[in-house]
Amino acid sequence: MVLPVYTYGQPVLRKVAEDIPTDYPGLQELIQNMFETNTASDGVGLAAPQIGKSIRVVVIDLDVLSDSFPEYKGFRHAFINGHILEFDDSETETLEEGCLSLPGIHEGVTRAKRIHVKYLDENLVEHDEWIDGYLARVIQHEFDHLEGRMFIDHLSAFRKQMINGKLKALLQGRIHCNYRVKAPRK
Repeated sequence: MVLPVYTYGQPVLRKVAEDIPTDYPGLQELIQNMFETNTASDGVGLAAPQIGKSIRVVVIDLDVLSDSFPEYKGFRHAFINGHILEFDDSETETLEEGCLSLPGIHEGVTRAKRIHVKYLDENLVEHDEWIDGYLARVIQHEFDHLEGRMFIDHLSAFRKQMINGKLKALLQGRIHCNYRVKAPRK
């Protein structure tokens, strides 16, 4: 089932999400719905707060980028109770990011190229690993949502001022995108 994506201004996007028990009711259905919502929205990742749930569940589908990144052919994974344990800041990279919760806004964000993460996969198998490359960027972006942060929080004061009009439009529910959204109440 395709769910509406919560947009900037929704309080759930600013809450720190909670770990869930492994017997969380309807977990597999939730993951499937999140993948369907992500696909219908042309996203590469989606965090549970973006569908109104303040829990630590993220789905990432990089298969759509496999023409440019062949190593991600067939990459479609869920991350449950994910946490970034460490950032290797010895190498960073600035790339443009967008977000389903911030339609129409794209900005350069500097992130670590390598991170240490711990999570459960969709089969509830625990992983503790270092991840690098583009996947590390996507995980940082999605796990930010689990911490109540958004990519705009990484921008300079000047860049935030430059997009202030777009943010105000989102807060007023003036949103133009090709997927279902749940905007803040006017």
